[in-house]
This record gives sequence, C-alpha cells and structure tokens, in this order.
Amino acid sequence: MVKPTNARVPTPSNPSSLEPRYEIRKLKPVHLPWATAILAYSHGFQSPVWQKIWPDRLLGRWVVEESPNLEYLVRHQIDSGLSYGVFDTEYEFKTPHGKASGGALLWDATEPSVEKSQGRAAEAQRLLPQMDFPLISIVLSYDGFKPLDPDKMKPLLAAWPEFPVLYGALEKRDPRDPASWKPTAPGQVLMRNATSTRRDYEGRGIMTATARWLQREAAAMGFRGIQIEAMANSVTHVWSEGVQNPFRGFVVSEFECETLEDEQGKKPFGAASQRVTKCWVDLKAEESPVVPRVPKKFVKFSTVLAVETYVLSATTAIAKEAAA
Repeated sequence: MVKPTNARVPTPSNPSSLEPRYEIRKLKPVHLPWATAILAYSHGFQSPVWQKIWPDRLLGRWVVEESPNLEYLVRHQIDSGLSYGVFDTEYEFKTPHGKASGGALLWDATEPSVEKSQGRAAEAQRLLPQMDFPLISIVLSYDGFKPLDPDKMKPLLAAWPEFPVLYGALEKRDPRDPASWKPTAPGQVLMRNATSTRRDYEGRGIMTATARWLQREAAAMGFRGIQIEAMANSVTHVWSEGVQNPFRGFVVSEFECETLEDEQGKKPFGAASQRVTKCWVDLKAEESPVVPRVPKKFVKFSTVLAVETYVLSATTAIAKEAAA
C-alpha cells in the first residue's frame, strides 16, 4: 500500500498516493471539451462491452461525432463542483497548437477515418495524439440531491440507447429500500459517474489512487455514502472489497452481460463477457457499522473497470414519457 504523500490536491491535508508528477484539480467549465473527449474515447475504444456489442459500428466516427451529445452529462457534474481531474505536470505536448494554448482537442469530423481500411486499433491511435492536453484522467461526480435533467439527457440516450437497459437492470436487481440510502438533502450522497483514464496512462495506478483519495475527500465534506456503477475490471474492487478503512464498500446489484435478457427476451449485451455492478461505499461505517441488507451473492469480489455514467432517475423518467 502506497502512503498518500502527494499534496498536489485541492485539500493538501488529504494528500493522494499518486506519483509526484500528477496533480488532482477540481474541474472547471474550461475543461469540458477535454473531459468529454476522454469520456467518449474511453467508452468507444477501452470498454469491454461496447466494442463487443457494436461490431459493425465505426467507433472513431461515433467518438468524434457523438461527443457533443455527452456534454450535458459532463457539464452537470463539473458545475456541481464535485468533479476532479488528474493532470500530468510533466506532459509533453505533441503539437505546436497544443503547446501554445496549454492544451487542445484537435479532433476533426471531416478528417478521413482509417477504421475501415486499417482497423479499430489504428483509428484509436490516430485520435489519441489529437487529445493534446495535460488532463489524463477524469473522476466525475455530482450531488445525488441534484439529479440529472431527463430532458437534457435525451441527446445522450439517442446516441446510446442501451443505457436505459443497463441501468434499469441494475435498479431491478437492487434489493435495498430506497429510503435506506437516497439523499433527503444536499451533501449526503455522492453519485460517481464516469471514471476514465486515457489509454496512454493506463496501468499506472491512477484510477485506484484517485478513487481512494475521493472517498476520503467526500467523507471530509460530510457525505455519508457514494454510489457508482461499473462495467469492467478493477473499479468494482476499488469501490467494494478494496475500500480501505474506516469506510466499507459493497456490491449491491449486478448482472452478467452474456445472460441478461430484456423485456422482449433479447440479449442486448450478449456479445460481451462482462459482469456489470452497482457499488455503494459507506463513509459513516464507524458511526453506524451496519452492513446493508444485500443478498450474499452480491457481496463478492470481481474485476470490473468502471465506465459508469448517468442515473436511473433520468432513464426512468424518459422511459415513462416515451410510454405515455
């Protein structure tokens, strides 16, 4: 276990265990294009689910063209004042424009894709250097008492129709009484959403160090719990069994992509071999050390990398509106 000593954080009394070159900063509106690009790129090229269930989709086109539809999700969380980014203070700019401006997103929707001719890996590599900015990982969050606006989420759902299915499945399998965890006032429950690290910075322990820093930071701010959805390896562990004392983490809901069926009996995620989870971190475990009443089969370790986004309240509202 690496001792937290890096004081390059918003609250120096709560250092991180990141390497000295990295700095955690609160994200600001000026960072919106960069954070959205990291979110879109990681979902398109790094997710163990979307690449499998979208075998014929040109992911590069999707990443570049659909990024604007993800902006509300990112903006809402940045505006909450509860979202953070990891910046590389030793970042080496790749373009004159990026260096001159302190960072730039250089994606161009009119630039030819190489995905059909050279494959997805080549397209991913083409777009990565065009993310020429020092923000290398995002940790988006918002106050659960101030949820997302369903109407403003519609562009994202149009780009990502599978999301209501995914979040609905997790909600259906969540055995908790909503009154046992949902916030009744601001500053109680932190909704974690969108943990994404650039591909060229993966494998450096950035996600783990930042997650544990945020757990301590949220507790210091007075939050009693954190909820996060995850759909790939290490994040489920970091937010469940890997949670460090004095906090406690649990998997409260889950499903397997290969076996999940929708209302029509179809398997929308069947091409992916992946466990999707919803995790809860009790930040007040010392004050009220009561284990949530969760079926034993849910309280177990799995390896899952988070690509969490958006809340069920938004999808539920939209689904009801569509059915009306």
